Amino acid sequence: MAAASGFQWQQRQLFWGSVQCPASEDLAVQAMGSVLGSCRDDFTGTALQGVLGVVLAPCIFTNVLCLSLLGEILRVIDEAEFTGMSPAPLPSVSCSPLTVAELIPLIPFVLIGIQIRLLYPKGPTYNDSRLRSSGEHRPKAAACAPCQPVKFGPERGTLPSLESGLCHPHPGRWVKVGGAAPGQSLGRAIPLLLASPPSSGLLIAHSVLENNYECLRVLNVERNRNIIYTYKDNKGNVFFGLYDYQTKQNEHLYTFEKDLQVVSCSVNKEKTLLATSLVQAAKEGRSNELQPGSKCLTLLVEIHPINNVKVLKAVDSYIWVQFLYPHVESCPQPKNHLLLLSEEKYIEQFHIQVVQEDGNRVVIKNSGHLPRERIAEDFVWAQWDMSEQRLYYIDLKKSRSVLKCIQFYAEEHFNLMFEAPLDISLSDSGFKLVNFGYSDLQDKEELSEHLTLCVFTNHTGSLCVCYCPNFDSWEQITYSVFYFHKGHSKTFTTTLGSVDSHVTKGITFLNLDYYVAVYLPGHFFHLLNIQHPDLICHSLFLTENSEVIDMLPHSPLQSLSGSLVLDSRSGKLYRVLLNQSYLVEFLRSARLDCERMALLHCALSHGRDPRRLEAKIIQWISENISACHSFDLIQEFIIASSYWSIYPETSNMDKLLPYSSLLTWDTEIPGITLVTEEIPLPLMKVHSFKGYWEKLNSNLEYVKYSKPHLHYNNSVVRREWHNLISEEKTGKRRSTVYVRNILDNATKVISNVEAKNLEPRLTPLFQEEDTHQQLLIGLMVSELREHLLRHLQGVEKKKIEQMVLDYISKLLDLICQILEASWRKHNLHPWALHFNRQASAAEFAVFHIMTRILEATNTLFLPLPPGFHTLHMILGVRCLPLHNLLHYIDHGVLLLTEAAVTRLMKDLDNTEKNEKLKFSIIMRLPPLTGQKICRLWDHPVSSNIISRNHVKRLLQNYNKQPWSSVMDKSSFSVEFLPLNYFIHILTDIESSNPALYAFEGHDNVDAKFVEEAALKHTAMLLGL
Repeated sequence: MAAASGFQWQQRQLFWGSVQCPASEDLAVQAMGSVLGSCRDDFTGTALQGVLGVVLAPCIFTNVLCLSLLGEILRVIDEAEFTGMSPAPLPSVSCSPLTVAELIPLIPFVLIGIQIRLLYPKGPTYNDSRLRSSGEHRPKAAACAPCQPVKFGPERGTLPSLESGLCHPHPGRWVKVGGAAPGQSLGRAIPLLLASPPSSGLLIAHSVLENNYECLRVLNVERNRNIIYTYKDNKGNVFFGLYDYQTKQNEHLYTFEKDLQVVSCSVNKEKTLLATSLVQAAKEGRSNELQPGSKCLTLLVEIHPINNVKVLKAVDSYIWVQFLYPHVESCPQPKNHLLLLSEEKYIEQFHIQVVQEDGNRVVIKNSGHLPRERIAEDFVWAQWDMSEQRLYYIDLKKSRSVLKCIQFYAEEHFNLMFEAPLDISLSDSGFKLVNFGYSDLQDKEELSEHLTLCVFTNHTGSLCVCYCPNFDSWEQITYSVFYFHKGHSKTFTTTLGSVDSHVTKGITFLNLDYYVAVYLPGHFFHLLNIQHPDLICHSLFLTENSEVIDMLPHSPLQSLSGSLVLDSRSGKLYRVLLNQSYLVEFLRSARLDCERMALLHCALSHGRDPRRLEAKIIQWISENISACHSFDLIQEFIIASSYWSIYPETSNMDKLLPYSSLLTWDTEIPGITLVTEEIPLPLMKVHSFKGYWEKLNSNLEYVKYSKPHLHYNNSVVRREWHNLISEEKTGKRRSTVYVRNILDNATKVISNVEAKNLEPRLTPLFQEEDTHQQLLIGLMVSELREHLLRHLQGVEKKKIEQMVLDYISKLLDLICQILEASWRKHNLHPWALHFNRQASAAEFAVFHIMTRILEATNTLFLPLPPGFHTLHMILGVRCLPLHNLLHYIDHGVLLLTEAAVTRLMKDLDNTEKNEKLKFSIIMRLPPLTGQKICRLWDHPVSSNIISRNHVKRLLQNYNKQPWSSVMDKSSFSVEFLPLNYFIHILTDIESSNPALYAFEGHDNVDAKFVEEAALKHTAMLLGL
C-alpha cells in the first residue's frame, strides 16, 4: 500500500511540476487544489510533508501566492479523513527540476482541465474550489512483437471531472468544454435552441457538449452515449478524450506526439481498445488541411493500460472505424467487432478477441492474425445507426439505387434485413457517409457534393428515407421523403423568397421521433408527420416570413443518430426535442387552419403531461371556438387526444383507431407544392422478426393487403342504437339480457371516468340515469371491443377490454374537461340550473360551447356524459326565446329529457308565458314520458291530456256490446246523458279488469277523474 501511494504521489508531483509557470496566480491556486483534491484519499504523513515542502520551498511564487496555496492545503486537510497521523513540522524540501521533455506533454493536459472547470456554469450543487483527477496511473508497458509500436505521450488517466456532467438531467445546466470562443454561444444567440427549462422556441436543445476550445472537436458518439473528442496542443500533439455518460467524468484515452489529422475514432464498450484512423498533416502551419493522397493510418490501440498498437490499414484512401455495441447493458465480451469503411467503397468487419493478463491488463489475443470478413462492396452511400446497431448502404445495380440494411447482433453474426429500390440518381453524387464520426473530412466537397440523404426509423416500425438532390440554383428547392412503411413517397417543392449565400449552405433533416424536420437555415422549416403522412395538413410548414424562422439557428446542423445534432460551425453537440410549451404558444398565434391542425397534433403527440397540456388546449379552444373553417376544433381535439392517450399501448392503433376527424384535405398549403407517388415496398430478406423488424413487417403487410381502411367508425353503433330507441318507443324491446349487458358496459365506463377524476366537478354530470346515452356508450364498448379483437392479433383479451374502457372513458372525460373549463372561466354557480332566473352573458357563452360540443359529437356519433342533455336543455330554456327554443327542440339540438322537463314543471309558475311553454313542451314529449310529466302540472290542460290518454287506453281494445237502457242516474252529479252514458261505459270496463287498465303510478286516474276533467274543460270553453 505504501509503495502504491508513493508511486501515485510521484505521479502527482510530476503533475504539479508541469504548472509551476502558470499564466496567473489564481490558475496556480486552482491547479494545486486539483492535485490535493485528487490525492487526499491516499495521503500519508510523508506524502503530506512532501506536498508542503514542494509548495513552501524557495520558488518563483510570491508570498501572497504561497499564502493562497497554504490556505488551499489546510482546507483539503480539514476535509480529508486522517487516521493515526500526528502533526509534523513543515520541513523545507527542494524538488529536483523537471526536464523540458517531461513538462511539454503535461502542459496542455493541465490547461485544458483547468479551463474545463473554470468555464463550467455554477449549478445548485456545483463546487468550483477543487479540481479532481481520478483513475489509476500505470507505467508504460513494452510493445509486443507482432504489433507495430507508435510513440505515445503520458499514461492513461482521467481528465478533471465535471461534477454535474455533460447532458445533465437537471434543468438549466449547460456544459462548456474549453475556453470562450469569439461570438455568442448558440444557446444565447438563438432563443429557439434552449437549455431546459425553455422559455420560448419551437425546439429545445439540451446541450450535450459545447466546444468553444479552439482545437477541441467531437469525433464520435457511441451507443452508450459516451462522447469521444480530440484536441491539440500548441505542438500539434493529438489528445483523445472521452466523456463517460454514466459517471459524468472526462477521461484521457491516448496521446499521439505527432502532428496528425484524425479521420475517425471509436472505443469499445469496455474502454479497453481504441480504433482510429489518421492522416499526416501536410506541413507545419496547415494542420487542418489535407492534400490528396495523404497516407491514412488505421490503428488499434490497447488502452487498459496503454500497451500495444497494431496497424490495421496503411492505405492512400480514407478509412472510417466503428466498434459494434450489441448490448448496452451486457457483461464484458471476450470478443469485439470493428467495422472499417473505406473510401474505396468496401466495408469490412474485424473480430478482435481480448484476454486479461497480470490482473486487469487487457491485451489483444493473436493480434498478428485478426479474423475479418467483407460485408459490403461497391456502395456509394452508407449510414450508421448507433442506437440500433444497423448499417444502411446504397449500391448501384444497373444504374439503379438499391437501399440495403444490415442488422448486427451480439452473437457475432449479422443479417441483411431488406432491399428497397430508390427512385433517385446517385451515379454522379460521389461518396457519402452519415454518422461515421464527425470529422470535417465528410464535409469536403470531393466527398459530399451537396447531396443530402438520411434514413430515419422509430419504435413504431416506421422507415423513412429523406433525400435532397444537388442544387442547380437556390431559387427553388426540391426534396423527397420515402415513407416505406406507408407505401408512398412525397416530393415537396418550395420557392425561396430571397437567397443569402452565407446562410443557405444546405438542408438539414432532423429525426424527432414521430416527426422529421426539414430545415433550410433562414428560409423554411418543415415539420413532417411520419406517423400520419397522408394529409399534408398534419405537417407544419413555415416560410421565412414566419417569426419562428428568425429564432432558429442560421448555421447548418448535422443530424446524428437519435435526436442528436452537431452545430458544425460552433462545434456544439445538442439533443433536440420539440418544445411543448412553445407549440401551445404557437398554436395560439397561428393564423392558418393548416398550421393549427399540424400544431394541435404535434403538441398532443409529444404530451409529457397530458392533463396540463389538455387544459391549455381547451382554454385556447374555448376562446377560439369558431376560428377554424376547414375543420371542427372540438372534433379534432377529442379524436386526436383520445387516440394519443391509448396509442402507446400498441403500435397498431394507427391502423385501427381514427387519429383525425378529416378524411381529405383539399386546401393548398402556402409556399409549397406536393406530389405523392406509390413506391415499391422493401423486400424483406429474413422470415423471423422481432422488435422493430416485426413492427415494420406488420406495417408492410398492412399496406399490401389492407387497402380498405380498418379505422373504427360508429356506423354499426348508429344503426343498432336507432333500432333500440325505436323498440323503446313501440314497447317491443329485445331480450332483457342483451340490453342489460349493454348497460353494464356503460356502467364500467362511467365508473372508470369517475375513478380517474380526482377533483369534484362543478358541472352536474353523471347525476342521473340517461338511458339513451348509456345505451350508446355500452354499444360503443361492445363494437370497439369486437373490432380490436378481430384485428389485434397476439394481444390478450383482458388488455384489449381495458384499452376499450380507457379509450371511451377518455372521450367522455375530454367533454367533461371542456365543460368544467367553461364553468370555471365564467364562474357559474348552482343557481344556473333554476328556470326562474334570467340568463346571464356567462350562461349564454356556456350554452354556445355546449351546442358546439353537441354538434361535434353528433357528426361522429360519439356518446355524451349522462346529464349533458339535461344541462343543455336547462340552459336553452333560460337563454332562448320560445320560438327559438322550440326550433332547437324540433331539430334535435335540444333533447327533452325527463329530468329537465320535470324540473321545468316544478320551477315555473302558471303565468300565461309559462303555460304556453309548458304546453308546447308537453306536446313534444313521447307518450309515456308525457303521461308522467302531466301528473306534475296541476292545470286543466294537463288534466285534459291525462283524461284523453286514459280514455284511449281503456277503449283501444273495447268491443261494443248491447247495454241496458236503464242507468242509475243518482250516481251522476250532472244530468248530461251523453257524458253519463260514456262514463258508465268507462266504469264498467275498469271494474271488469282493473289490473289491465290501471295507469302506472297514478291510481287516482279513473272514470270519475275523466268526468270532472270533461266538465271543467266544457265550462272553460263556455266561459262559465
